Amino acid sequence: MTRIATEHKYVQLNEQRVPVIAGTTLKVVELVMAQRAYGWSPEDLQQQHPYLSMSQIFSALAYYWDHKPELDADIDRREQYVIQAEQDAAPSPIVAKLRTMGLLG
Repeated sequence: MTRIATEHKYVQLNEQRVPVIAGTTLKVVELVMAQRAYGWSPEDLQQQHPYLSMSQIFSALAYYWDHKPELDADIDRREQYVIQAEQDAAPSPIVAKLRTMGLLG
Protein backbone atom coordinates (compact mmCIF):
# COMPACT_ATOMS: atom_id res chain seq x y z
CA MET A 1 0.00 0.00 0.00
CA THR A 2 1.63 3.18 -1.21
CA ARG A 3 1.01 6.35 0.75
CA ILE A 4 1.96 9.90 -0.17
CA ALA A 5 3.10 12.28 2.56
CA THR A 6 1.34 15.60 3.02
CA GLU A 7 2.29 18.81 4.81
CA HIS A 8 0.49 17.38 7.85
CA LYS A 9 2.56 14.84 9.76
CA TYR A 10 -0.29 12.43 10.48
CA VAL A 11 -2.18 12.67 7.18
CA GLN A 12 -1.23 10.77 4.05
CA LEU A 13 -2.84 10.33 0.66
CA ASN A 14 -3.79 6.75 -0.22
CA GLU A 15 -3.56 5.20 -3.71
CA GLN A 16 -6.72 7.06 -4.76
CA ARG A 17 -5.22 10.31 -3.41
CA VAL A 18 -7.78 10.40 -0.60
CA PRO A 19 -6.44 11.83 2.67
CA VAL A 20 -6.30 9.22 5.44
CA ILE A 21 -4.93 9.35 8.96
CA ALA A 22 -1.42 7.88 8.90
CA GLY A 23 -1.21 4.33 10.20
CA THR A 24 -4.95 3.75 9.68
CA THR A 25 -7.51 3.40 6.91
CA LEU A 26 -9.70 6.15 8.42
CA LYS A 27 -10.38 8.90 5.92
CA VAL A 28 -10.13 12.50 7.11
CA VAL A 29 -13.65 13.18 5.77
CA GLU A 30 -15.04 10.30 7.85
CA LEU A 31 -13.61 11.83 11.02
CA VAL A 32 -14.97 15.27 10.07
CA MET A 33 -18.40 13.82 9.21
CA ALA A 34 -18.55 12.14 12.64
CA GLN A 35 -17.57 15.41 14.31
CA ARG A 36 -20.32 17.26 12.42
CA ALA A 37 -22.99 14.61 12.95
CA TYR A 38 -22.49 14.28 16.69
CA GLY A 39 -20.94 17.63 17.62
CA TRP A 40 -17.91 15.84 19.03
CA SER A 41 -14.90 17.72 20.35
CA PRO A 42 -11.42 16.41 19.50
CA GLU A 43 -11.42 14.69 22.89
CA ASP A 44 -14.77 13.05 22.08
CA LEU A 45 -13.37 11.90 18.74
CA GLN A 46 -10.43 10.32 20.55
CA GLN A 47 -12.78 8.57 22.97
CA GLN A 48 -14.77 7.17 20.02
CA HIS A 49 -11.57 6.24 18.15
CA PRO A 50 -9.19 5.18 20.93
CA TYR A 51 -6.65 3.86 18.41
CA LEU A 52 -6.04 7.48 17.32
CA SER A 53 -3.71 9.80 19.18
CA MET A 54 -4.72 13.39 19.84
CA SER A 55 -1.90 14.39 17.47
CA GLN A 56 -3.47 12.33 14.68
CA ILE A 57 -6.88 13.87 15.35
CA PHE A 58 -5.63 17.46 15.43
CA SER A 59 -3.52 16.86 12.32
CA ALA A 60 -6.56 15.46 10.47
CA LEU A 61 -8.71 18.42 11.55
CA ALA A 62 -5.99 20.88 10.52
CA TYR A 63 -5.77 19.13 7.14
CA TYR A 64 -9.52 19.49 6.77
CA TRP A 65 -9.41 23.24 7.45
CA ASP A 66 -6.47 23.69 5.07
CA HIS A 67 -8.38 21.80 2.32
CA LYS A 68 -11.95 22.68 3.27
CA PRO A 69 -13.43 23.40 -0.20
CA GLU A 70 -12.34 20.09 -1.75
CA LEU A 71 -13.17 18.01 1.34
CA ASP A 72 -16.57 19.70 1.72
CA ALA A 73 -17.23 18.81 -1.93
CA ASP A 74 -16.34 15.17 -1.12
CA ILE A 75 -18.67 15.23 1.90
CA ASP A 76 -21.46 16.68 -0.26
CA ARG A 77 -20.93 13.93 -2.87
CA ARG A 78 -21.14 11.28 -0.15
CA GLU A 79 -24.33 12.75 1.27
CA GLN A 80 -25.92 12.96 -2.19
CA TYR A 81 -24.97 9.34 -2.86
CA VAL A 82 -26.77 8.25 0.33
CA ILE A 83 -29.85 10.30 -0.55
CA GLN A 84 -29.95 8.83 -4.07
CA ALA A 85 -29.41 5.28 -2.78
CA GLU A 86 -32.29 5.70 -0.34
CA GLN A 87 -34.54 6.98 -3.13
CA ASP A 88 -33.52 4.13 -5.44
CA ALA A 89 -33.95 1.41 -2.84
CA ALA A 90 -37.05 -0.72 -3.05
CA PRO A 91 -39.32 -0.36 -0.05
CA SER A 92 -38.71 -2.92 2.65
CA PRO A 93 -41.41 -5.63 2.78
CA ILE A 94 -41.75 -4.95 6.50
CA VAL A 95 -42.29 -1.22 5.91
CA ALA A 96 -44.86 -2.00 3.21
CA LYS A 97 -46.72 -4.33 5.54
CA LEU A 98 -46.70 -1.78 8.39
CA ARG A 99 -48.05 0.85 5.97
CA THR A 100 -50.91 -1.40 4.90
CA MET A 101 -51.68 -1.98 8.56
CA GLY A 102 -51.80 1.79 9.05
CA LEU A 103 -48.88 1.74 11.47
CA LEU A 104 -46.64 3.93 9.31
CA GLY A 105 -47.43 7.10 7.40
